[in-house]
Amino acid sequence: MLCKGAASAAPRAEAPNAEARNPEAGSPKAEAGSRFSMPDPATARCQMVDSQLRARGISDPRVLDAMLRVPRHEFVPAPYRAEAYDDHPLPIADNQTISQPYVVALMLESLQLTPQDTVLEVGTGSGYVAALLAELAAQVFSIERHPALADNARRTLAALGYTNVRIFTGDGTLGLPANAPFDAILVSAATLHVPPALLSQLREGGRMIIPVGSSDSQQLQFIRICHGHPVVSLREPVRFVPLIANPESSNND
Repeated sequence: MLCKGAASAAPRAEAPNAEARNPEAGSPKAEAGSRFSMPDPATARCQMVDSQLRARGISDPRVLDAMLRVPRHEFVPAPYRAEAYDDHPLPIADNQTISQPYVVALMLESLQLTPQDTVLEVGTGSGYVAALLAELAAQVFSIERHPALADNARRTLAALGYTNVRIFTGDGTLGLPANAPFDAILVSAATLHVPPALLSQLREGGRMIIPVGSSDSQQLQFIRICHGHPVVSLREPVRFVPLIANPESSNND
């Protein structure tokens, strides 16, 4: 099933070991004891793209196609899997979240990624955004400060067949200077001030999207490096978990 305007490429295969499949409906069986049943994932993705993204002005065809292709439910904990394509964030382990689909699409569209780009993601979380970035760019480097989350994201991405993502465990505020410069940086956690190390790792013309502000008031900032200097424009208000530095980190993969 394809949404209107969708590319004709088949979605990437879903994780073979994620859950047992219902051969009649083609959707995952509910986790034992769960009160929810999972709708058909392909149908749910089409509805998400049409009603939550396209209807709100997301128009980049590559972003829309990536959102159609990546099985968001594979990145969501089992108790919330039936809500995977709903219009709100969901909790994951370590008091973190998987962001609202619209906010993810908005951030991706802002970066104007090309298939040749090398991207840094700060805050791997579930690995969902890393998968989307992998659909849109040539190489993705992602940093997560929680080792258990990083390990789980690696397993999910590997099961889904993504080979152009490397996940590091460490301090996202430091970036990855050994792998810089980057064409784009996406930060999935909020900070009071844009980390200077991240700015220094953007190449000339590079772009960053980052939520800036306190827990009570955050706004997306889009930053482009022009003639060696950051040029900032303000985007929508948002609410993300905080970006926390880890002084003992060595940013290992």
